[in-house]
Amino acid sequence: MGKLDGRVVIVTGGARGQGEQEARLFAAEGARVVIGDVLDEQGETLAKELAGEHGKDVARYVHLDVGREADWTAAVDAAKDAFGKIDGLVNNAGILRFNELVSTPLEEFQKIIQVNQVGCFLGIRTVAPEIAAAGGGTIVNTASYTAMTGMAYVGAYAATKHAILGLTRVAALELAAKNIRVNAVCPGAVDTPMTNPAQLDPTADPAAAGEAVAELYKKLVPLGRIGRPEEVAALALFLTGDDSAYITGQPFVIDGGWLAGVSIV
Repeated sequence: MGKLDGRVVIVTGGARGQGEQEARLFAAEGARVVIGDVLDEQGETLAKELAGEHGKDVARYVHLDVGREADWTAAVDAAKDAFGKIDGLVNNAGILRFNELVSTPLEEFQKIIQVNQVGCFLGIRTVAPEIAAAGGGTIVNTASYTAMTGMAYVGAYAATKHAILGLTRVAALELAAKNIRVNAVCPGAVDTPMTNPAQLDPTADPAAAGEAVAELYKKLVPLGRIGRPEEVAALALFLTGDDSAYITGQPFVIDGGWLAGVSIV
């Protein structure tokens, strides 16, 4: 038996990185997974791969720009058409831009808010009624360790991640009576295209880029390495499954000990 047998879970930003690993792990644990993303080719490929590994009715891909209300409505309709219900959501989609706060263009600031913060809000607002109709379930929001502190040059990103913690706590309070638990994962640096852009550069030497990233985080992180997306997925699984049945409204930091102190490069 899997830890998510019978569950139907939407994972946003599910085509690659943390979302991909969450979709893979959830499917392996018995869930039927709806992969939402704007990376259509990668999302379709992943859904087909999961269907081949776990059965044709295990995964569906849907185009989902999380900042667009209409896309959320379409994603919910697609999930219900495919699987009949929804009883889980992982609000994973997000974007990151590096910029000095006073040099950040308004358009850039608003774009990050639209994807990270508005996307999370729309996910909760659209999917929670469906989860309630299914008898209850879970919502896991992806915040960040920057939601617990400040970090230079990611002001817009940090602001949205602080906001996600606020949304998580309020949603947990308001939805508890409907048997919906809401928690947040707060990853530190994780080896995904967001934090390691070399993964997206076809001209980059993967080995050299990997060595550079490893050396950097060996100095910064007490555990001596960058995090793996599979580790974040395992935390999301815990918060989605019954092992966390008495937990709601909480942030869970997964950062290799970074926030425990200050490292000197």
